[in-house]
Amino acid sequence: MEWLFAPFEVAFVQRALWGGLLVSCICALAGTWVVVRGMAFLGDAMAHGMLPGVAVASLLGGNLLVGAAISCAAMAVGVSAIGRNKRLSADTGIGLLFVGMLAAGVIIVSRSQSFAVDLTGFLFGDVLAVRDRDLLYLVVALGIAVLITVLGHRAFVALTFDARKAHTLGLRPQLAHVALVGLVTLAIVASFHIVGTLLVFGLLIAPPAAATYWADRIPMVMLLAAVLGGVATTTGLLISWHAGTAGGATIAAVAVALFFLSALAAAARDRLRGKGVRTAAVAASALAVVPLAGCGTSAETVPPVETPHGYVAGAEESAEPQSRLILADRGAGAIKVLDLTTEKSVDAGRAEGVRRIVGDGRYGYVSVGNSTRIVDSGGWMVDHGDHVHYYRAPIREVGTLGGQVVAAHSDPVVAALVLEDGATVLLDRPALDQGSIVERGRIAGGAALPYAAHLLVATGDKVEVRTRDNAAVTTIAEPCPDPRGRAVTRRGAVFGCADGALVVTGEEGTFTGQKIRYPAEVTAADRAVEFTHRPGSATLTARAGEQGFWTLDVRKKNWTLAPVGPVVAVNTAGEGATLLALTRDGVLHSFDPGTTRETAKVVLLEPLADGAAAPAILVDSQRAYVNDAPRGKVYEIAYNDNLRLARTFTADLAPTHMMETGE
Repeated sequence: MEWLFAPFEVAFVQRALWGGLLVSCICALAGTWVVVRGMAFLGDAMAHGMLPGVAVASLLGGNLLVGAAISCAAMAVGVSAIGRNKRLSADTGIGLLFVGMLAAGVIIVSRSQSFAVDLTGFLFGDVLAVRDRDLLYLVVALGIAVLITVLGHRAFVALTFDARKAHTLGLRPQLAHVALVGLVTLAIVASFHIVGTLLVFGLLIAPPAAATYWADRIPMVMLLAAVLGGVATTTGLLISWHAGTAGGATIAAVAVALFFLSALAAAARDRLRGKGVRTAAVAASALAVVPLAGCGTSAETVPPVETPHGYVAGAEESAEPQSRLILADRGAGAIKVLDLTTEKSVDAGRAEGVRRIVGDGRYGYVSVGNSTRIVDSGGWMVDHGDHVHYYRAPIREVGTLGGQVVAAHSDPVVAALVLEDGATVLLDRPALDQGSIVERGRIAGGAALPYAAHLLVATGDKVEVRTRDNAAVTTIAEPCPDPRGRAVTRRGAVFGCADGALVVTGEEGTFTGQKIRYPAEVTAADRAVEFTHRPGSATLTARAGEQGFWTLDVRKKNWTLAPVGPVVAVNTAGEGATLLALTRDGVLHSFDPGTTRETAKVVLLEPLADGAAAPAILVDSQRAYVNDAPRGKVYEIAYNDNLRLARTFTADLAPTHMMETGE
């Protein structure tokens, strides 16, 4: 065993080992986010972007770590600045700075004769030259990295899955992005002396990528990545000592090799697990056919097949949102579902005299005469708070319900459908998902909203909290005179009141209400009576009669009136997002969310005829959709790009009414 321990009896190898272990921990913290968020190109670019700072520091006789830090910081600022330009993608800015910084470094190196010997060390590192002072720097860097990781964990998680969700939760995604880039910068600067500017990327990304095969929680991925990085460091130093290879390059090569070994082992594991599941299924089928008494065994001897997290029977899970539009032609009675990914439409029945469509994220409720047709769009999202699942299933017509549905809200247990007469029908949501309409009950004279495993019922001037079986729990103390309009956000359930909005929040069975009053006295004609927003968003919009439109920021607890005159439709994607409004002359306007100043406008439709159904503005995370019934088209608008027309869909019907599902 002397070959195993002899190298580490030498002082400089011991320092190299400690340096590599510290760097492995730093890279595990930062590299996990690089892998999870898909920031590999940014990490690679910043690793190469260190070269000019290191070159200048060496030329002036300064500290190389300081030079690397300044160079990386300059690149991080540049990436953030260019990333704010909505005309350019993030990759464009990173690529420009990547090439520019690398070119500057090569020019500096080429113009100085003193770099002839040192260039290899800059590019590939010199792990055996780590000094005691370098170890102290690495300890400090690790402490800072741990602090950033712990304090920013919640914001980083929200930012990874949905930046708008981070906005809604008040987590300041722009600051979180800066902190995350700073964490990556810290890891790269701390690591380059070990493996060099060209190989630091391998140590940053290979161990976390390998760890994702064996762990699915971010803290566990970080811990396992640190262990794998330590294994790569120790093994790389041993190979380097006995084979006479470059230490930093060998460490990076071992790290990459561990990734491929993990990938192969995980593939073998999954294949064996798949065979085990099939065997268990066959055994379970046999037990169902053969009487247990005759077999002399028990069903308990067959291990249960574990249901995958997020599994939905009869549905296919997707990595991307399955956004779809339910369209209805009031004149011809045609109903279609347009898949925004494939751009194909599917017939979903016929219904003469359609009056409106409302939705709950998956189902479209099409009001016809004195009944409502329920259409399953086949696209929906399940939100688990820190992550989401997207699903697709066949499009189908579920059935017909008595009464006209004017609003629909669902949770996993119940679908609450508010009727035109003010009553609410409660449907069993699991049964609805199976294609059956099963009523759980009716609430007369009250609009119900599923929230926090309860029902919030607006009746009279009060909001009552009830169980899903309509049993009374409590009454919100804050009154809500003449409740009209309601919405569910990530910061609570919102009810429109004559004097403002009532926000109800519930936590661990305790419900409280807070009133957000209008900034001044508002007439009945100008109050908000119907909210529009992206599902879950804490920023709501509503028409304000002849005055313009309201914006309600639930997080900041304030109303803002945009006095732009009468509008026929208004919407926004969430906090900090562009405000969109359509006027009767067919012009689509965008407004700054902070100042309500108009930022762009485009003539989109023909002027709205008297008595014609008003078009709708629907929004998701990237696009807005406006229906043009006279022309039989639906327009997709890039609202963050000066209202650019991204796509035009020919609907094969006059899309008088429209509703989006999938997000």
